[in-house]
Amino acid sequence: MFAVPPFPIACRRAALIAVAGLALLVGGCSDEGRDPVVVSVMGDRDDFAKPLAHLPDPGAKLILEATAQGLVAFDAGGEILPALAQRWIVEDGGRSYIFRLRRAFWANGARVTAPDVARMLMARIESLRRLDPDGPLDAVQAVVPMTGEVIEIRLAAPRPYVLQMLAQPQMAVLSRDGGTGPYRRRTQGNAQFLTPIDRNSGDDVAADEPVPPWQTRVLRAERAALAIIRFREGDAALVLGGRFTDLPLLVPAGIDRDNVRIDPVRGLLGLAVTSRGKLLDDAAIRAAINMSIDRSQLPALFPLGGWATSERILPDPMDLGRAPSDPAWAGLSVEQRRAQAGASVTRWRADNGDPPPLRIALPNGPGATLLFGLLQRDLAAIGLPARRVATTADADLRLIDEVAAYDSALWYLGRIGCARKIHCSDVADAQLQAASLASSAEERAARFAQAEAQMVAHDGYIALGAPVRWSLVAKRLTGFQPSARARHPLNHLFRTTN
Repeated sequence: MFAVPPFPIACRRAALIAVAGLALLVGGCSDEGRDPVVVSVMGDRDDFAKPLAHLPDPGAKLILEATAQGLVAFDAGGEILPALAQRWIVEDGGRSYIFRLRRAFWANGARVTAPDVARMLMARIESLRRLDPDGPLDAVQAVVPMTGEVIEIRLAAPRPYVLQMLAQPQMAVLSRDGGTGPYRRRTQGNAQFLTPIDRNSGDDVAADEPVPPWQTRVLRAERAALAIIRFREGDAALVLGGRFTDLPLLVPAGIDRDNVRIDPVRGLLGLAVTSRGKLLDDAAIRAAINMSIDRSQLPALFPLGGWATSERILPDPMDLGRAPSDPAWAGLSVEQRRAQAGASVTRWRADNGDPPPLRIALPNGPGATLLFGLLQRDLAAIGLPARRVATTADADLRLIDEVAAYDSALWYLGRIGCARKIHCSDVADAQLQAASLASSAEERAARFAQAEAQMVAHDGYIALGAPVRWSLVAKRLTGFQPSARARHPLNHLFRTTN
């Protein structure tokens, strides 16, 4: 249970900000309806300075979403809505997406044109495809301007999740001078001051008058502990970017549970096998690691109700064409699993000597410390030692903690495939590549199904459950909604948006 915080309801300091003179805002929100919205996001200032290079960090996503929109965006609930494109149509059986751009301007005042957008989008797509050649953009053949205000994205085959992918922060359209809004930013000290852009003119809103303070966003990237304390003291109205790693900080900080919002996200939370060698090249050892972990103990580590743990890679069928596969040992008790796993380790030790400690790369944070304690205990029960290493260090097992960008088996399987340097099945990888060339949805689903079954059997990824994403939200932010994409656009924080 979250405790009731021992602090007055009213915030203790207030400040007023105007476009003409942006004084550094250090206080909170004394007027629930009218003062600037101070936002803390977990991360560091580099997330703001070089956001594309720091994706998928929460701060990098947030600043791109606020200042450099793509063709479409996610609303407060995680649904698609227009952004740089005011409307679109889908033709040729899902192989052609035609977007009409709204009137927009770059930060230097130049008009945004379809040739600009087409060129930038195609360059971004080619860059992303070099990283993930069989990923969601595999079917894009061309992005072409049809007129000065219309572009077409041509696909070799239908991809029903194209709009979800175009709403991702890495698909933001921006020039050297920045993006097209919905905010313009200015850096002062450690904070980013965001003021809204007029969607019709591309000008700063009310350029000849002070911006209404409630429309201003003051954004900081900082450590989780500092962000939580800032919220508790009334010096921030919103904290974003919470993960399981920082959940244990909430109770000792005295955060009221009514201020904690959990996003109903899906994705991957688990351990990827990221090294090779005699130990981890042994399929029986990989299976032993997977079956040794008692996932039922995970929810007890964190003050969070309803956290879904899982042994499956996919949460539901999506475009798989059938229910997701369970591991072969799924029907066994924990005791039976560990007996089998321990026997595999004993056989390996008899042939090879004592196994080296498994290096497990985990992020910082007390939640990760609790998770490592559970993993270390469970692996020790089958005779495998473990030690924790930093996320930047060489590792045998590396935590993946990501929200699904779009609803397709391709995202899940591609994220833990050979292209990501994970211990993988060549057979599964071939099926994924064949799926991208499939001539029908039925064939594509069949290829996915074969790849998924092979990946489950290979044990290159050890599923733990769904990712955890949470925020701290002041009562004044009446437009804030839990999001299935863990996306919270800053211009949708009030029921009457700016």
